[in-house]
Amino acid sequence: MDEEMKRKVEALHEGGKIEIVSRIALQSRDELSLAYTPGVAHISKLLAENKERAYNYTRKWNAVAIVSDGSAVLGMGNIGAYGAIPVMEGKAVLFKELGNVDAFPICLATQDDDEIIKIVEAISPVFGGINLEDIAAPHCFRIEKELENRLDIPVFHDDQHGTAIVVLAALMNALKLVGKDKNVKVVISGAGAAGIAITKLLLDYGIKHIVVCDSRGIIHEGRNDLNFAKEEIAKLTNPEKLEGDLALAMKGADVFIGVSAPNIVSKEMVESMNDDAIVFAMANPVPEIMPDEAKKAGARIVGTGRSDFPNQINNALAFPGVFRGALDVRARRITKEMKIAAARAIANYAENLGLSEERIVPKVLDRNVHNEVARAVREAAMKCGVARKK
Repeated sequence: MDEEMKRKVEALHEGGKIEIVSRIALQSRDELSLAYTPGVAHISKLLAENKERAYNYTRKWNAVAIVSDGSAVLGMGNIGAYGAIPVMEGKAVLFKELGNVDAFPICLATQDDDEIIKIVEAISPVFGGINLEDIAAPHCFRIEKELENRLDIPVFHDDQHGTAIVVLAALMNALKLVGKDKNVKVVISGAGAAGIAITKLLLDYGIKHIVVCDSRGIIHEGRNDLNFAKEEIAKLTNPEKLEGDLALAMKGADVFIGVSAPNIVSKEMVESMNDDAIVFAMANPVPEIMPDEAKKAGARIVGTGRSDFPNQINNALAFPGVFRGALDVRARRITKEMKIAAARAIANYAENLGLSEERIVPKVLDRNVHNEVARAVREAAMKCGVARKK
């Protein structure tokens, strides 16, 4: 980043990017007595009698906590709570601008799983949803699962599920363009939060031939260096029982999905894939292979996580609409059916705009796509029985 860009960024962030604005005007003693004491005591008693009334008489119906411990922030790694604050403020801006959701950063000065779980559980009465953000794997898996078990509001780790939803949407359309179906071989490079979530959602969607690789090679049953999350993935993937490196995994593959490290895929590795290969190289800021190199090597459709190349696969296409839809029906959780519905809504919206090899997903700032995601999530939540409100 050059000096002029740094100055512009600092100027934009001066004073922070978000604020709280009152929905009522206090211009008289009567208004004050209604909004605060003594009038507010009546509302407090109503909520004490029945907590569900919080959705009617507080901002809970539209409030989301963006919770981070700063352990895996935007490719910068473990930079802690203070480093995470401006990123979470930016996330709050996206929530409001794209989904009209009131989200607030909760950046924690702890990276202890049990403390994080306890804190989030304790603050949950204020919020209609919890968005976990930039928490390193494998800690994020346990934190999310435990909070899902304890809370009756949606808990959604965006680095996992937002990414997975948009990858699935992009893949749906890419497969249409190349004339392939779910019977493809998919290789995923990266077995952290995003890689494992992508794997599970693709399995839920019906793609069965998946090989996952981490920095030490192909994940397979019997490897003695796997954490609990990778051990689970080993049981669900790699039907050919391959052992070896990423280059071996990519031979004869139809799809490569990278959420790992820069420049780890060579031209020769792409050349070893099947005809009409699909390559989603999403490491940021430098992808696993640059798009022009992948194209020269024979990839027909290429996507990245960057905005300066075609087919940006960005989780901001998912989370504003997912939470908008979940909040609208007061969902208790976000299910796999809701995630697949969100992916299908993104894919269908892009198809209606007109698909091409350089446009398989919509633009993030197209407000209409977020409305479509919200609608699909609402309908799916009602169908699978997690909605409190019709």
